[in-house]
Amino acid sequence: MTVTPSPTSTETTVLAPSYALPIALIAIALLLTALPIGLGQPWVSGAIALLGLFLLFQAATLRLQFTSTALDITRGDTLIRRFPYADWQNWRIFWSGIPILFYFKEVKSIHFLPILFDPKMLRQCLEQHCPISDA
Repeated sequence: MTVTPSPTSTETTVLAPSYALPIALIAIALLLTALPIGLGQPWVSGAIALLGLFLLFQAATLRLQFTSTALDITRGDTLIRRFPYADWQNWRIFWSGIPILFYFKEVKSIHFLPILFDPKMLRQCLEQHCPISDA
């Protein structure tokens, strides 16, 4: 399976943030603290809450931008990382019903990103810019 970059679009698409995953993690942490002593370990709920807060901050500050040649990750006006589509081999969004993880493989590395942006728009942009082919 390979990804063939699509040269059809010249505009940049910036994905809207999604706070569903961070809020769900914070809610799970709160529910764990409500469990009877022994079942709800404070360090477990604290770790989950910290992860949720970290992802909440990331969702508020990071943006994914689909350009005609690459997926860019930015914070404000600062480019953090560029992933040229020409280097992509495949991609996948895990758990379609409740999308929580985005995976893509480049020639030299693999990447996993939590879904902190609109999952429907992510899929549309991926299908537009990096259609998967079995060639």
